[in-house]
This record gives sequence, structure tokens and C-alpha cells, in this order.
Amino acid sequence: MLEEYSRSRVPLDWARTQNNLGSALTTLGGREIGTTHLEEAVDAFRAALEERDRDRVPLDWARTQSNLGSALSTLGEREPGTARLKEAVAAHRAALQELTRDRVPLGWARTQGNLGSALATLGKRETGTARLEEAVAAHRAALEELTRDRVPLDWARTQSSLGKALTTLGERETGTARLEEAVAAFRAALEELTRDRAPLGWARTQSNLGTALWTLGERETGNARLEEAVEAFRAALQELTRDRVPRDWAGTQGNLGSALLRLGERETGSARLEEAATAYRAALEELTRDGAPLAWARTQSNLGNALLRLAERETGSARFEEAAAAFRAALEAFDAEGRPRERDVAQRFLNAILQIVQELEAAPQPSKD
Repeated sequence: MLEEYSRSRVPLDWARTQNNLGSALTTLGGREIGTTHLEEAVDAFRAALEERDRDRVPLDWARTQSNLGSALSTLGEREPGTARLKEAVAAHRAALQELTRDRVPLGWARTQGNLGSALATLGKRETGTARLEEAVAAHRAALEELTRDRVPLDWARTQSSLGKALTTLGERETGTARLEEAVAAFRAALEELTRDRAPLGWARTQSNLGTALWTLGERETGNARLEEAVEAFRAALQELTRDRVPRDWAGTQGNLGSALLRLGERETGSARLEEAATAYRAALEELTRDGAPLAWARTQSNLGNALLRLAERETGSARFEEAAAAFRAALEAFDAEGRPRERDVAQRFLNAILQIVQELEAAPQPSKD
């Protein structure tokens, strides 16, 4: 297509095709572990903007800015820094200069939603809550136009995004009000994002609901919320399959593992802990160190925790040694990725485990008749 629509021959058609190429690459990149296609999408959108300038085609310029912001946001989610996310926020805010509520109400609302998602991801990486509060405000603004009667699926997706921002805010507060709001938002979304109608949207919302319930469950003495979280994660995995969306499958396996780990810590048996270790190991089949180093390291660390809890309930040193291997792998990756705090936590666990193994090996062995 680009061979026919050359830039010198038909510049605006060339730019439109670059924009469409960027959209296709963004979709493809969103389903993969790596970032190659997302990087190509960013290049395509930026190429389009060389001809789609604001003075010449203001609405096309704004839409391409919004598309660029979405690609940058997805890239930023997979990188440890905040540069891409800040670029995404800037691109969405640029788009809103032309995509005004009076001029294109639905375009304005969707861009507000995309801005909210970028702000929420950025806010997760900062210590304060200002970005998260902005994210909540952006999603609530979007819902003023994206009503359930008018655009039910967009309304539901925005409710889900609002729930994600509220979950992160709730994680940083001592109370549970924000988390309860998040659960309500996810459950509202699921009224329209049904499995038959939007299977992947339903599954991702189930996974996000699971995260909010898991966080609530950690703050309560009972296990009801944690049990609900496990159910939500398992429901999500019915559609978030490894073949279909390997990255989402791996992330949900990891979250399932964490909910099972917390349940296992509260129970006397080892069944939940075994399930947690299995879930973490499943996640590591897709989360490679090269492709997703931080997610891989955190999952190794979580696996180490599950194995350590199992080791404490068994005799012998085999589980301790497995746990040590997981923490060793995690701390090496944290060190390589410049995450000193997470590295130090892994190191402390590793030191404690090695001390236990040393004591077990030094203990007198029972005599054999």
C-alpha cells in the first residue's frame, strides 16, 4: 500500500496509511510479550504526524496524537522507567486541544479515558497519589459522555479502567473505601462486558476484579474476599488462554498465585501453597528474563515465597533449596534492572534460607539400625 501511496505523490494518503499501519501494529504488539511491534507502531504514528500537522488537518492530527499516546502507554507499561508514559500523557493532552467535548463529544470522552489509563500507569510508578487522582478524574469525565445507554461497551470499558485506578489508590490508603469503589466499578462493567459479548474484555475485567478483591482480602481477617479473588482469576483464565494472549495469561497466572499464596499462609494444609507454586511456574513459562525482566524477577520472588512457606511445613531441605534458587534468580535480575529495594528484599530472604539449610545440614542425622 505504501508503495502506491508514496509521501511525495499523495502525502495525506501516505500519512493515513501510516496511521492505519500504526493501529495494526499496536493491536499486534498488545498481544505479544516483546515490544518490537509497539516500537514500530510509534514510528508509524510519528511518521504520519509529519504530514498530518495541526494546521492542515486538525482532527486527523488529534486522532493520530491519541493513537500515538495509546501505543506509548502500552510500551510504557512494559518498561521500568516513566519516559514513555509521560510522552503518552503529553500526546493525549495534545489530542484534547482539538478533540474538544463540544466538537466531538465521543472522541473527547475516549481520549479522556486513554489519558486516564496512561496517568494511572504513571501513578503506579510514583510515590504520591496526584497522578492517580487525575486518572480517576479523567475516567469520570469520560463517563459523562460514554453513558451506558449511548455506548454500553465503551461505558463498561471505562468503568473497568476507573476500577483499575481506584484499586491502585486503594492500595496506598489504609481504609477500604477506594477498593470497595473499585469492586463496584468492575462489577458494573461486567453487566455489559459479558463473556458472550466481549470475551477478552470480560476476562480482563474479571482479572482486575480479582486484584481488587485480593487487596481487600489481605486487609480482612476472613478469607471470603480471597476466595472470590481466586474465582475471578480462574474465570479470567477461561478466556485469557496462553495461545490467545500469552502475556495476559502469564500475568493472571501470577495474580492467581498471589491470591492462593495468601490463602495458603492462612490455612494449615499445603494444598493452596502447592497451587500457588504451580501458578507462578506457569507464569514463568511465558515471562522470560529477556522479554519481561521485571515481571520475571517479581514472579521468581513470589515463587520463592510460596516454596519457602511449603518448606516450613515439610521436613528436609529440598524445598528450601528450590526457594533459594528462585530468590537468587530474582535478585540477580533486580540488580541488573536497577531495582535496589527489591534486590535487597530478595537478598534478605535468600540469606535467611541459606542459614536454615546450613543448620539442617549440620543437624545430627537419625541413626539407622
